[in-house]
Amino acid sequence: MFLKILLLQSTTADSLSTPKVGSQSMLDIILNSGTFGILIVLIQLILMFLAVYIFVERYLAIKKAGRIDQNFMNNIRMSVQSGNIPAARSLCQKTDTPVARMVEKGLQRIGKPLRDIDAAIENVGNIEIFKLEKNLANLASIAGAAPMLGFLGTVTGMILAFYQMSTAESITPSLLAGGIYQALLTTAFGLGVGIFALIGYNLLVANIDKIIYQMEQSTVDFMDFLQEPTA
Repeated sequence: MFLKILLLQSTTADSLSTPKVGSQSMLDIILNSGTFGILIVLIQLILMFLAVYIFVERYLAIKKAGRIDQNFMNNIRMSVQSGNIPAARSLCQKTDTPVARMVEKGLQRIGKPLRDIDAAIENVGNIEIFKLEKNLANLASIAGAAPMLGFLGTVTGMILAFYQMSTAESITPSLLAGGIYQALLTTAFGLGVGIFALIGYNLLVANIDKIIYQMEQSTVDFMDFLQEPTA
């Protein structure tokens, strides 16, 4: 089956390898890469679209989660110390951030042992981190899969080129054009998609780490002022 694909690709490349006058567009170059090369490029374009979508969606969600009012914990502290727990919970419900949801869970457990309060906050924190990391594994998979698809196109392109060399009576540049187009084009597309996905993944992970630090700091502050004497 694989040999049949290469033979079909060889026929397609021969029909597309006729030199053209003037410059070629990117579409012309893609079409000259043969059937298998076009298929790989299409897959890589789909992966690029998914990578861009995941990055933009996660970046906006993480940026929103990281917006914390500097006076939020001070307002919670004053409400708790004055005994106005409903006001503190109301403030948490109006604040759509992971920190606010963690603090609200802690407020619901006030009156129970500190160990139980800390465990409840930690459980909510783990859920919030899981939400923040949504689809990051898919982005990492794209960063690894796209270059590998490109290398696959390189290998099949070189197989095609050498096959044409072995069967042709005379070797000309146009005869090898299809295989070389495929080898170089698929590699370039794969590396481009992989580099974008890798940089995007690392940037998102760095932003999540900042939010995790904020969550841990807020938890420490909350547990500290629970142990302070009330007014």
